[in-house]
Amino acid sequence: MSTDAVDHAVDPRYPIGRFQRPEMPLAHGVLAEAIGTLAEFPSELRGAVAGFDEEQWDTPYRDGGWTVRQLVSHLADSHMMAFLRVRLALTEDGPTVPPYKEKEFAELRDSVAAPGEWSLQMLESLHARWVMMLQSLMPEQWQRGFTQPERGSQTVEVATLLYSWHARHHLAHIKRLRAAKDW
Repeated sequence: MSTDAVDHAVDPRYPIGRFQRPEMPLAHGVLAEAIGTLAEFPSELRGAVAGFDEEQWDTPYRDGGWTVRQLVSHLADSHMMAFLRVRLALTEDGPTVPPYKEKEFAELRDSVAAPGEWSLQMLESLHARWVMMLQSLMPEQWQRGFTQPERGSQTVEVATLLYSWHARHHLAHIKRLRAAKDW
């Protein structure tokens, strides 16, 4: 099958597929790989949007999707929430964490108009702290968890894998747009 045929068969909403909860216990190296993804993500994202002008920042990454600017802002919002949820799980006993309305967040003025650079800088600092924290965890801390009303209970371990996937998922959106537009 040609590469084009495979590319067109990909659901544009999920270019790397949907998140799949892993089999437990995790295979050796899975968490280290996820932490590596979180560590590398800010620079990979910066590379994916390098040289974008205002029109490119304001181009939807797919039909019916947010603009690249909104998507990068969403990444900062979402990863900031995840970082805080993990911190709560590590410092409280099974906290219930609030959901947030990501679509409404993406419509706020800062999400639609602020320079993308601001969100990139937030992600760089946030991910540096997040990775430092994750690398310091003892084995039992990975099993601590929180409850999010819309998603249910989640361990620090699964949250780390989910946000590693989330980073790759949205990075793929931007890379696909860039390739489709030949930017």
